[in-house]
Amino acid sequence: MAQFYSPKRRVTTRQSLQIFTVTVSDLDPFGQGVARHNGKAVFVPGVLPGEQAEIQLTEEKSKFAKGRLKRLLSRSPQRVEPRCPHFGVCGGCQQQHADESLQQQSKSAALVRMIARETGITPQQEPVIAGPQYGYRRRARLGLMWQPKQQQLAMGFRQAASSDLVSVTQCPVLHPELEHLLTPLRACLNGLHVARRLGHAELVQADNGPVLVLRHLDTLKDDDRQALQAFAQQKNVTIYLAPDSDRVEKLCGETPYYQVDGLRLDFSPRDFIQVNDTVNQQMVAQALEWLDIQPNDRVLDLFCGMGNFTLPLARRAAAVVGIEGVATLVANGQYNAHKNKLNNAAFFHENLEDDVERQPWAAQGFDKVMLDPARAGAAGVMSHIVKLAPERVVYVSCNPTTLARDSKILLDAGYRLARVRMLDMFPHTGHLESMALFINDNTPGVAAK
Repeated sequence: MAQFYSPKRRVTTRQSLQIFTVTVSDLDPFGQGVARHNGKAVFVPGVLPGEQAEIQLTEEKSKFAKGRLKRLLSRSPQRVEPRCPHFGVCGGCQQQHADESLQQQSKSAALVRMIARETGITPQQEPVIAGPQYGYRRRARLGLMWQPKQQQLAMGFRQAASSDLVSVTQCPVLHPELEHLLTPLRACLNGLHVARRLGHAELVQADNGPVLVLRHLDTLKDDDRQALQAFAQQKNVTIYLAPDSDRVEKLCGETPYYQVDGLRLDFSPRDFIQVNDTVNQQMVAQALEWLDIQPNDRVLDLFCGMGNFTLPLARRAAAVVGIEGVATLVANGQYNAHKNKLNNAAFFHENLEDDVERQPWAAQGFDKVMLDPARAGAAGVMSHIVKLAPERVVYVSCNPTTLARDSKILLDAGYRLARVRMLDMFPHTGHLESMALFINDNTPGVAAK
């Protein structure tokens, strides 16, 4: 997710009390309209490109300002009615007032601008990899807070820029099975003796049904366990209990799994999995196509998680090596490789921020490299990728700023930025995900695609 402005500073000048009329020209990925006033960019939540509005400044710095919408003077044809009744209060979504095409166009344009600014190369805009705008989210963490005055448990998401909890009864971006659990789950948790001592509830939609992870601060009594088991049976939910931040204990239900590329991947409910299944399926397929895997290829998958890319790659390549910094994900990757009868996939638990030259996989040769780092990017390993001199590199990114930074290392080494696509992994939010293909045209026998 890109950052376009610095931490805020309150406006204390007389100017902050004045009402200005502005015309918004652009939309940033956070759903803020971008206008100009006195030579500065002004960011105004809730206003779309082409709309004129009266605003009041709330923050001001030397090169930009932020404003609050006071009155909308004109409406864009791309303005739509938010589907969620909590939109504008809950901090989960920022763009439900903008239609799908505007959201995707503004994020895609921001991606191209950042890459061009950092690398000097303006990539061609390609069709966005997208799925349904609602009902897509298969994981959510709900805060739980006991309200002494009301003598009941609040369950929901945080307000924007606040720690206050918004009690939600609907969440249209959630997978429908998870959304339908919101009201009955809150009723169930309110009935527990330990209701005052609950931390949070995490919902996960596996391919074999919904999963609940309940963080509890006190030991659960037998009658609370029985109440949860009755809820699980009634709603067909697998329940895990989390007595602390490191452990989970299955109370009832089946081991969750999801499928990708015809493979079944079992996972622990706290394992990282891609939130948007539809986009994930397309993303994996696109990575496989771009890497152009041949039967004799050796492939390196960095930041591999539990094998979301590794195992599909292993179905096509001679050998795949996955490197991951979380031990439980490595163990699950190894388990799933064995379960799917993929004997050519090896997983290593390594910190890719350490000196990778000393790690056991580093001396091996690879034809293709896949990487999917966290927001901080892959600065610690980019120079080693260059030394490996693979024919192709596919980089999946959740932060266009670090993608652009890391791209420069490949470009300086003679790689060509061949393709870039935006991934609409989180519609209505400020998350901007993407993937890029780099080709080493100097490698003998490389056919550019």
